[in-house]
Amino acid sequence: MTTPDTTSTEQNPVVATSSGRVRGDLTGGIARFRAIPYAAPPVGALRFAPPTRPSSWDGVRDARSPGATAPQAHRGLPGVDLSAVVGPGWRRGEDYLTLDVWSPDIGARGLPVIVFVHGGAFVAGTGSAAGSDGASFARAGAVLVTINYRVGAEGFLPVPGGATNIGLRDQIAAVEWIRDNAEAFGGDPHNITLFGHSAGAASVACLLRSPLASGLFNRAIVHSGNDETTRPLEVGQRLSAAVAEAVGVENTAEALRGVSSEQLLEAQAIVTTRGTKPDLRDSEGFDPGYGLVTFLPITGDDVLPWHTASSTAPAGWAPELLIGTCHDEINVYLVPTGVVDSVGEQQAIGMLQASRPDAKSVLTAYGLGEPGIAPGMVLARALTDLVFRSPARRLAQRHPGPTYSFDFRWPSPLHQGRLGACHGIELPFVFNTLAAAGGPTGLVGDTPPTQISALMQQAWVDFAANGKTNWPEYRPDRQVLRIEEHPSVGTDETAPYADI
Repeated sequence: MTTPDTTSTEQNPVVATSSGRVRGDLTGGIARFRAIPYAAPPVGALRFAPPTRPSSWDGVRDARSPGATAPQAHRGLPGVDLSAVVGPGWRRGEDYLTLDVWSPDIGARGLPVIVFVHGGAFVAGTGSAAGSDGASFARAGAVLVTINYRVGAEGFLPVPGGATNIGLRDQIAAVEWIRDNAEAFGGDPHNITLFGHSAGAASVACLLRSPLASGLFNRAIVHSGNDETTRPLEVGQRLSAAVAEAVGVENTAEALRGVSSEQLLEAQAIVTTRGTKPDLRDSEGFDPGYGLVTFLPITGDDVLPWHTASSTAPAGWAPELLIGTCHDEINVYLVPTGVVDSVGEQQAIGMLQASRPDAKSVLTAYGLGEPGIAPGMVLARALTDLVFRSPARRLAQRHPGPTYSFDFRWPSPLHQGRLGACHGIELPFVFNTLAAAGGPTGLVGDTPPTQISALMQQAWVDFAANGKTNWPEYRPDRQVLRIEEHPSVGTDETAPYADI
């Protein structure tokens, strides 16, 4: 949407971008611009295709309201409001390959730029979620940008005749646009930090090793994600065949372009449901999604040509890395659903065996069968390590650049405190959006410790500015910052099961 060209006012700042001028708003001294296109709408022939440059416009585009989001189904958990983290769901509209920008001063020069890649299990989420509002980051002296990208089948399905890793290609295109336009918002195009949470963190971790992203950003922040959450191309193609079968068309990009987004979402539900889900284990019997995530980035193409987790960033490129996890990640999935209380020993083994053949050995190492330890809690502890902490630790150990690590430990008050420091709870602390994530069903409750938010946000801004933190590097002594009401630096904990 464009409006006639007018002069910028104090309350309605106008910025000239490479595609045209955009009008934002000014609140509390922070300039905000919403839903700026970084790529053309992915419709028609552009579905299942790489992103292309957006069309330019005349006049001034109104960038004061949230835009559309990628097609997605609602994600929720009993008694837990996750909207602050994953957003409101699907806001319909074709023009959703967009980004939001917050700047403390569009006339400034050289401010650090932080680009946030949202999570949502690669099937949901938006950069416009209330919990990732960038105003506080801007007040701390950074230009904060959040992006939308294609998710689910339209973003992470390797369809024959179409592009692979489309969601990652969208993210690369977004960062390229940000680099080209950073100065217009007061930012430094040579000081860009890519920051992701959950699926967004896995994306950032993968892009650290992608030749297509080499040199594109200067630093990386990875929250609850890693570069091992990928599938080989041939396994991803099994999922593509299952989706095509579910909608009753040939497994080609041309055929799937004729399928509506609504139909694709219905197909996604079919292929992620136990009993109708295809076998997504690799040749050794492992499924890196662990039954929690079905659509994943794939390896074996030009975006992620590597096939194992042993490789590192492209030669000559070693961005500083800040990486960490929450202490009780998986509890958010198993406590509200009652799984943690209902599963028995054999059920726990069976649930994990669907993703790895050594399930019994893993769970035994975590205490399965010992008196006083519920099988569901054993499963939760093991999955926290398997899915999050151990792969993050391995990435920290092999990353060639300066690396800093954290372990978030402040527990949510929900479900009588049984969620612990669960997946997603740290995000409103680092964005200082505690009010949006609070209340009777919000992850942080009514009285979260604001000093944790102040500590984290300042540390994250300092890292974006100069690549350092006020605690020691992860190597060689493997020290981590334990984030709780009284933070401390301690030695990284190893997993009970050595091979995970």
